[in-house]
Amino acid sequence: MPDLDGTRRLCYNVAVRFTRGGVFTGEQSKKPSKHICIGLLAHVDAGKTTLSEAMLYLAGSVRKLGRVDHKDAFLDTDALERARGITILAKQAEFTWKDTQFTLLDTPGHVDFSAETERALDALDAAVLVISGTDGIQAHTRTLWRLLARHKIPTFLFINKMDLAGSDRAARLAELQSQLSDGCIDCGDGADPAVRAEGLALCDEALMERYLDGQAVGDADVQALVGARKAFPCYFGAALRLEGVEALLDGMARFCTQPAYPAEFGARVFKIARDEQGARLTYLKITGGTLRVKDTLAGPDADKPAWQEKVNQIRIYSGAKYQTVQQAEAGTVCAVTGLTHTRPGEGLGSARDGQLPALEPVLNYCVQPPDGCDAHTLLQALRQLEDEDPMLRVMWNERLGEVHVQLMGEVQLEILAERLRERFDLAATFDSGHIVYKETIAAPVLGVGHFVPRRHYAEVHLLLEPGERGTGIELDTRCSTDVLSVNWQRLILTHLAEKTHVGVLTGAPLTDVKITLLAGRAHLKHTEGGDFRQATYRAVRQGLMQAQNLLLEPYYAFRLEVPVAQAGRAMTDLQRMNGTVQPPDTTGDTAILTGTAPVSSMRGYWSEVTAYTKGQGRLTCTLDGYAPCHNAEEVIAATGYDLTRDLDNPPDSVFCAHGAGYTVKWDEVPQKAHVDPGVRLAPLDADDAPNAKPQPPRSASIQATDKELEEIFVRTYGPIKNRGFEAFRSAKKRPDTPQREYLTRIRPDDYLLVDGYNIIFAWDELTAVAKDDLSAARALLLRILSNFQGVRKCHLIVVFDAYKVRGGVRSVEKDGNIDVVYTKEAETADMYIEKASYDLSRRHRVRVATSDALEQMIILGHGAERLSAKDLKWEVEQANEQIDALIAHFAAQMGKKPE
Repeated sequence: MPDLDGTRRLCYNVAVRFTRGGVFTGEQSKKPSKHICIGLLAHVDAGKTTLSEAMLYLAGSVRKLGRVDHKDAFLDTDALERARGITILAKQAEFTWKDTQFTLLDTPGHVDFSAETERALDALDAAVLVISGTDGIQAHTRTLWRLLARHKIPTFLFINKMDLAGSDRAARLAELQSQLSDGCIDCGDGADPAVRAEGLALCDEALMERYLDGQAVGDADVQALVGARKAFPCYFGAALRLEGVEALLDGMARFCTQPAYPAEFGARVFKIARDEQGARLTYLKITGGTLRVKDTLAGPDADKPAWQEKVNQIRIYSGAKYQTVQQAEAGTVCAVTGLTHTRPGEGLGSARDGQLPALEPVLNYCVQPPDGCDAHTLLQALRQLEDEDPMLRVMWNERLGEVHVQLMGEVQLEILAERLRERFDLAATFDSGHIVYKETIAAPVLGVGHFVPRRHYAEVHLLLEPGERGTGIELDTRCSTDVLSVNWQRLILTHLAEKTHVGVLTGAPLTDVKITLLAGRAHLKHTEGGDFRQATYRAVRQGLMQAQNLLLEPYYAFRLEVPVAQAGRAMTDLQRMNGTVQPPDTTGDTAILTGTAPVSSMRGYWSEVTAYTKGQGRLTCTLDGYAPCHNAEEVIAATGYDLTRDLDNPPDSVFCAHGAGYTVKWDEVPQKAHVDPGVRLAPLDADDAPNAKPQPPRSASIQATDKELEEIFVRTYGPIKNRGFEAFRSAKKRPDTPQREYLTRIRPDDYLLVDGYNIIFAWDELTAVAKDDLSAARALLLRILSNFQGVRKCHLIVVFDAYKVRGGVRSVEKDGNIDVVYTKEAETADMYIEKASYDLSRRHRVRVATSDALEQMIILGHGAERLSAKDLKWEVEQANEQIDALIAHFAAQMGKKPE
């Protein structure tokens, strides 16, 4: 774009709209050469809806630029969206740019509605990930990036708000390349063509060879890179001022490739909604063939063998308006009426079902019906809303007569209450809610289920193994068809998939477990389908009864912005909530804290932030998955789950003797089983019983023994061939070594490296000071260590993180008799200590004081010695005792009592 002032630039962009968009020129009569469905995704407040307005305006689909703050955005059609200024539902718009017909899906940015965003991914051919130029990559941005990678969607990036202070193009590009992918290439206006071509060539080895041979990087090459998710074109601009949007549209038209669609009809459902008259709308992406009005569609149903229904109407929506068509070709995104059994993610015709959602609700609320309304009427209304949003998990507790819903967050709860009031005239209320916990296992275990009452027979042997976090339940079979025929194996796997298995600690859903069928047995005459259901369920439960079970809780990834004066209070709060906190990033008068913390601890904290910052603080949270519960014993006790009374999940088996069935307790079943699974597992220790204490949560400081660290290091990197670890191991045998003798081994040429912030938040007295003033805590730590160095006489280096200070350079300051290091930009204290310990340990004895288990393991391989925060505190206390003894000695010589 030419270098123009603001007014002339706006006129220039408007001219572009009329001459290049392909709507108001002769190009309008041409049929587009390709049809692309593209989605806009972003963290909340990144300017995603503003970008959609700019794209539609430049393409000529709207005649006026709407704004979120003016409550007239084209795609914010819902009254609640306009009132709150956020996108709640995915919206569709149609526009043409150059020779490409685009279907645009604007998705919600707020984390509470991320399930709506994930459902829309099933319809996309490509996506634009919008990132704020001032805020950069945030927690939800990474979540969206992972979802796009999971669905293998080609992705463009638009870095918005580049006209605001604090935005830096080079810095943002470096951030994208380091945190998302090195395939992020600047393709926007002003980018160096040679640098761009070289960056694209580096994304593919074959393309690089051709580039080095002198061949240019063409559009076809870029299309292939983008389609394979090897390159991610980046564009910079300001959507509100229409800057950089044209370049983005040009890039999408040039580099997006229309998928090859089969001739056979197929479609995937990605959304269910209702129009103003209450008619049920099924939103489809046509993935093959053609859909016509009055076509009959069919599919499976949870309660019936199958359903068959006719399409009454096909609508192409653009904003709140739509046009009806008689048929929809492959690639079209449309809404159809007449279907009542469809569900999001379902594949119709030749299309397969979509992936199971990665994001799930983490809060459970009990819903109280208003006066004059019974619980079943309320349940019916909620079921209708659940039909539109499957992540709104609606449950009926028959025993208590209560309706429960599971949600992503409190904003979604507020929206749900307003929906009930608007559409059903129900002023329902909710309790305070509680966390949705899950359970998993920490070690492999065998489970066996036997169901042989009279004239029935089935036996199942399963292997339950811990899976990666976030994988859910994975199923597999290693059973030979010689042992159990294929049809019975498939039936067992079906029974494993059809049920939500629950754990034995609290009865919470089981997750992150791989279940493998090892063996089984059927009877030619007596086995029926229901027999294997019983045996399979009992096998899972029997395995869990003897497993090392873990209680999991959801964690938030947070970003907290507070005035610098309140940073100490915020860090202390987050530590108290069992969170992990990165060193603060200070920008002007604002400190930015990021990290993770349990959802249970963070609930309601936003109101505290508002109170102690007097409205100047800002807290945003994104679901970061499940991890071991930080207060598992307390939660288990409060739940009061009695696994022996859970009649829906029996662990015992049923055998038959003398023509009658009888029950065998779960711990005796393996000895009475008829089939050998062919697998043996080492027995669990007594401490690894079913109700054993869960492993420490990820937010805790993990204290590993020297032997454990050595074993981890050897397994990872091979045998240790460095005198440092051997010297350290022999020196640490304190039970056989007098404490004074141990301390006398510290020599003047020894080095002690101290991770400053790690020690501050490991010592209670320093943490208390940091609550009010972090700088005061630093000064106190330096004073304490200065006294210690005065007694021990070693070289003492204290390292503080400053890696998030923009443009910061490493500084080394002398504070009395110790060296204080502040790390440079992009260099953590861990990184500095690891390098320093490696360099110094070649010629000196080096000790590192930290409670970070990973850092401890790394320094052991460098030949350095680890010193936990607790050990350092003990040595400091010994030094202080020597100082006190020395003062008392001199005071006695002078005939005075020591003060």
